[in-house]
Amino acid sequence: MNHLMIDLETLGTDSTAPIASIGAVFFEPSTGCTGGRFYVRVDFASDMALGAKPDGYAMKWWLKQSSEARAELVNDEALPVGRALSQLCQFIKDNQQPAGKKHLRVWGNGASFDCVILRAAYARVGITPPWDWWRDLDVRTVVEMGRGLGYDQKYNLIFKGVQHTALDDALHQVAYVSEIWQRLTADKEPIL
Repeated sequence: MNHLMIDLETLGTDSTAPIASIGAVFFEPSTGCTGGRFYVRVDFASDMALGAKPDGYAMKWWLKQSSEARAELVNDEALPVGRALSQLCQFIKDNQQPAGKKHLRVWGNGASFDCVILRAAYARVGITPPWDWWRDLDVRTVVEMGRGLGYDQKYNLIFKGVQHTALDDALHQVAYVSEIWQRLTADKEPIL
């Protein structure tokens, strides 16, 4: 599988936002099948020590979320940001088929959120991201296309797990992106 859904929980919305957790799932949008799953809690203080900047509005937003989601922000098992990002690189290397940057498609929720924040964090720790920036794909665009067809699975699908927990959010995004993808490509011959 070469499609990777990534979801971040952060303490801001800009590219400099501190990362609190990373969830990732390999998947095939044409079938909805999932592959390897990744979840790591990030010590956002370690990210802030490298220059990440929290946002007061995001902090207020977090205070309104469930106790389960908030507990993930301060979990004692959180890793320093550099180690967390290294583990994400290793997860991608171990689970991508076929391997290589030219095959990997990385999905994020918004053209300026998940992938952009991750890329900035990789820069802060001095690690090259394991995918090329032009391989970023946008969940929100697919959702809007589905709505154009009268199909809004983002809100119609039952959420499984804890909302605003990175892996559960990534799995939900995989489910609705795959359903929309399948509707958009039903009965279509591939363009060669």
